[in-house]
Amino acid sequence: MPHTYSYPRPLVTVDCVIFGWDGGAALKVLLIQRARPPYQNQWALPGGFVDMNESLEAAALRELQEETGVEDIFIEQLYTFGQPDRDPRGRVISIAYFALINLEDHPVRAADDAQRVQWFPTDELPPLAFDHGDIFSVALDRLRAKIRYHPIGFEL
Repeated sequence: MPHTYSYPRPLVTVDCVIFGWDGGAALKVLLIQRARPPYQNQWALPGGFVDMNESLEAAALRELQEETGVEDIFIEQLYTFGQPDRDPRGRVISIAYFALINLEDHPVRAADDAQRVQWFPTDELPPLAFDHGDIFSVALDRLRAKIRYHPIGFEL
């Protein structure tokens, strides 16, 4: 039986920072152009709301697949973002995930809440919706740190 509490509850989302490498000179990140408000037509990280019956990781993988077509990848939990004003729809907490993939192995297609999907060089990003610029920066720092102590490049 569900419990009812007398205090407000935040919504929970997941966001995915998917880095792609094609063997070229530039590391890239996968972005979607939002099809719906808020931030309609702006670029954002793939992600969305967690369903009541799914784990956080399952939600991240589902949203990634629904919006971009990318599937069957290993993602790692990055950080929890919870500034009270991070989403104009209300109190929303986001758990971010990140991954590094060979982008040639994962063709992309826009669907669901995404009107477009595109790989961007990490040093040429458009302005991002929500606090996704902050999420991207934390993910890039984490990826750089991981490269120093883990041979992740060999998996590409």
